[in-house]
Amino acid sequence: MKILSLLFLTLFLGKGCSNEAKQDIASATIEYVANTRGFYQKIIIEKQMVTITEDRTGKEKVEPTKISDADWKELIDLFQEISLDEIKDLKSPTEKRFYDGAAIANLKITYQGTTYTAASFDHGFPPFEIKRLVNKINSFSKQQDED
Repeated sequence: MKILSLLFLTLFLGKGCSNEAKQDIASATIEYVANTRGFYQKIIIEKQMVTITEDRTGKEKVEPTKISDADWKELIDLFQEISLDEIKDLKSPTEKRFYDGAAIANLKITYQGTTYTAASFDHGFPPFEIKRLVNKINSFSKQQDED
């Protein structure tokens, strides 16, 4: 009986630790902003909804759109791959934003009451560590343009 209890306790504790290690995107808000003098785009992802606006003033009323289950699953996987504590230290692979060659992009993730902000980078050229996540975020804007 003691062996059975010990085995059960070991499995229970081991499973509890592995679940805590994964970041839950359902409790996160992701905000991606790209702008330059003649361009502005803001994408907010929260609770399987995406809101996209090109209104710099914030006066435009924009309705959120539901993210498909397949896209949401992919977004969950990509979100779990990144280290939130390290995004502030990521370096941009290009510097086109310094001479108006690209819009300035900013990524901000609010997760469990803490806001994690990446250093500015070129829109379309994110740091390697967050590239797949940023490209997925931008794909929602492309999908909206096609509709």
